Amino acid sequence: MGDGSSAAAMERIALLRLVPVAVLGGVLSGLLGVGGGVIMVPLLVLWLGYDQRTAHALSLGAIIPIALGGIASYGIAGEIDVLAALALTAGAVVGARAGAIVLAGIEPDRLQVIFGLFLVLVAITMIVRS
Repeated sequence: MGDGSSAAAMERIALLRLVPVAVLGGVLSGLLGVGGGVIMVPLLVLWLGYDQRTAHALSLGAIIPIALGGIASYGIAGEIDVLAALALTAGAVVGARAGAIVLAGIEPDRLQVIFGLFLVLVAITMIVRS
């Protein structure tokens, strides 16, 4: 009885540790309009110890619920340009599929460096343009 229940308890604890990552990712997605991945991926890797590829996959799996929450809030406020959103959706679906295919061929260590450099580049660009 000890092994199975112990493993189940550890799994529940691991899942509970995802909650603050999810809440923070959702709040910042709604507040800043950033993808949850910008927040979730680093937290999943650095705080929870997931490997880079798994963190990306988990973040992608969370996008639809995050987006639905944001759509509901912004939609009620009348702040969504539906045609522009549909155009972005069409391009993003194609791009996400292509990105996931490329992701599968990149070594996790290299992916972590690429992702970190991307975040730094975005931060620098936003600071310079402000």
